[in-house]
Amino acid sequence: MRTSITGLTALALSMLASPAFAQEEAEDTSSVTISGSATVVTDYRFRGISQTDKDFAVQAGFTVAHDSGFYVSVWGSSVDEYVAAGSDQEIDLIAGFKKTTESGTTFDIGVLYYYYPGAEKFIPGYDSDFIEPYVSVSHTFGPVSGKLTANYAPKSNALSIGNGKEDNLYVAGDLGVGVPNTPVSVSAHLGHSFGPSFLTIGKEYTDWSVGATYAFKNLSFGVAYVDTNKASYSYSGKNIAKAGVVGSIGVSF
Repeated sequence: MRTSITGLTALALSMLASPAFAQEEAEDTSSVTISGSATVVTDYRFRGISQTDKDFAVQAGFTVAHDSGFYVSVWGSSVDEYVAAGSDQEIDLIAGFKKTTESGTTFDIGVLYYYYPGAEKFIPGYDSDFIEPYVSVSHTFGPVSGKLTANYAPKSNALSIGNGKEDNLYVAGDLGVGVPNTPVSVSAHLGHSFGPSFLTIGKEYTDWSVGATYAFKNLSFGVAYVDTNKASYSYSGKNIAKAGVVGSIGVSF
């Protein structure tokens, strides 16, 4: 039920390129770029499951990348208390390496650390944080982009559902299409979580979504339909894995 930097907002905005600031010294361009984003979503969905009890979330991210391909990022979102034993924040720390070949194929490999400040507020000693290495391969075919991703979280107490340490594997495929001569892009996502672990809330399940994004300068407006093939209920009684429509407004810099 945790999120990554590639949650719903990333799906809705997957066809957008974030502008980056670059420092210039004399006539040379710096080899380091800095970029960021801030987003408001009507429901924060991670792998199809709401992290905010189907309510609004505020999210922001910051990335420093070197032209060698190495990058570090931090991303955060508000979450509901059921995600991590009372924590109302999620902070993702990411370090990775991304490179594009001459043929246009991009390889991305890295590791993501999920941090939930305040998770021990109600349950002293509760272990909520965990690490998730990831790898992805993407390619662009004209206006169409395709991406395959695999995330594996090694066994840890944070992923346990009562049977000792558990691990989790998530595989996904994404397609994006930019509508020619328009600021509109559409995207589709299909993923499968292999359990059992806390991330699958029991047995394995599948999630899918379709979305569209409209870009205006540094702003983006998105809408997506998200669904899963399972049911999961929060403390309030809401089915947080049920199908829903999610909207987003974001700004990149």
